[in-house]
Amino acid sequence: MRRAIVLGVLLASGGLAAVKAQPPAANAPKVVEVEKVKDNLWVLRGGGGNTAVFATANGVTIVDAKNPGWGQPILDKVKELTPKPITTLINTHTHGDHVSGNVEFPATVDVVVQENTKANMEKMDIFKQNNNRGMAKRTFKDKMTIGSGADQIDLYYFGPGHTNGDAWVVFPAHRIVHSGDIFAGKGVPLIDGNNGGSMLHYSETLTKAHDGIKNVDTIINGHTPANTTWADLKEFADFNKDLLTWAQGELKAGKTPEQAAADWKLPEKYKGYSGTVSPMMGGMAGRLQLLATEMKK
Repeated sequence: MRRAIVLGVLLASGGLAAVKAQPPAANAPKVVEVEKVKDNLWVLRGGGGNTAVFATANGVTIVDAKNPGWGQPILDKVKELTPKPITTLINTHTHGDHVSGNVEFPATVDVVVQENTKANMEKMDIFKQNNNRGMAKRTFKDKMTIGSGADQIDLYYFGPGHTNGDAWVVFPAHRIVHSGDIFAGKGVPLIDGNNGGSMLHYSETLTKAHDGIKNVDTIINGHTPANTTWADLKEFADFNKDLLTWAQGELKAGKTPEQAAADWKLPEKYKGYSGTVSPMMGGMAGRLQLLATEMKK
């Protein structure tokens, strides 16, 4: 469980923040910071992945529920923003800093995820220990639409990247998407091979999302302290394509993942990107080992 929690890498805009070795102490203050994006759409930061709050005519939809113990702080903050009941919870993917708060939500809440994410969530201790409270009730494969008109939410899945179930959550009326951790921030992404993530297909998946989602201007990223733009997604896809090309070249040249990782340098054209690679999942060498394994299939 602890390992799942730490998978949430805190990415600062243009830089990679330190990855905590363990979840915060249970008695530490749980401060939820609120950013109002639109009149009925907010981002809650702190305690794990960025959480979106979308107030519709019939209730509130939440996107991602943070680390263990942060479900109630989310519920409390939502009450300050709107008197409407929470009806729906969408998880962008399986990691503990995005789904653990699920277990603190009312059992009446409809939990929606991509079908692979549900399978991944079913392996997690936190749900087993809470009698499956907060487990997904509905799933989708490639696309799902919830609501209509100004309240519409479109869910998309374009392929493996951070995991094998990364959902893109679009609010069409506001031209905004919540990307989760497939675009957590500007830097070398964390790729969870144990939950179906893919370095080989990462850039391809990003490009499919960029080309397949229309009329979006703003992205609520998985961990950045500020939102990014649709143009930033195209740049991030290009960054990952260049990373893949470099990595494949190094491996085909006969270098070990460790040797290639030691030679990694951030390309100068990606200004504002973090050159530091998270040590999670074996750091750059771990990503290259995953790629080497994928290239053999």
